[in-house]
Amino acid sequence: MPPKAKFTREEIISAALKITRLNGINAVTARELGSELGSSARPIFTVFQSMEEVQHEIRKAARDVYKNYIKKGLSELISFKGVGTAYIQFAQEESKLFQLLFMEEIKTTPSLSNVLSIIDENHEEILLSVEKLYGLDKENSYKLYQHLWIYTHGIATLCATKVCEFKEEEISEMLTEVCLSILHKMKAGEVK
Repeated sequence: MPPKAKFTREEIISAALKITRLNGINAVTARELGSELGSSARPIFTVFQSMEEVQHEIRKAARDVYKNYIKKGLSELISFKGVGTAYIQFAQEESKLFQLLFMEEIKTTPSLSNVLSIIDENHEEILLSVEKLYGLDKENSYKLYQHLWIYTHGIATLCATKVCEFKEEEISEMLTEVCLSILHKMKAGEVK
């Protein structure tokens, strides 16, 4: 008969996520996780087969945290701008989770045309918000989304790595300027 689990799956994942938030996923070792739970490492392996399985669950939990930021952004009056702002806010407030989800090397490098669908499970919902908000066809909506994601990702990366600090008003102004500039070029037929 297998030993009775001392901690639930959720308690272990919560402790692992706490460690990740403070020090990154590489800090989540069996010993550190046991210490966070006030135990040895042994009880972890009554629930999980390996630390790789724990890391997989940490990534899922991090995506859930991120998804809540995006949901909040999509509920804003200007939803696409809300998403960009939420993405940067996630990088500012959850820098280690941002680094885990958006700054780790991907084994197979995706092309620009499909990177958003690979790295962000919210991409369809975000794309729809662009189409509705600006009355663009799918192709131009995707182009606008790509341009703004690249720009927003740059700001978010600067925030997540503590290279540069941005005020909320600065972010709002910068995103608006870039978005309006690209929209202007699209409407003038200058973006192919």
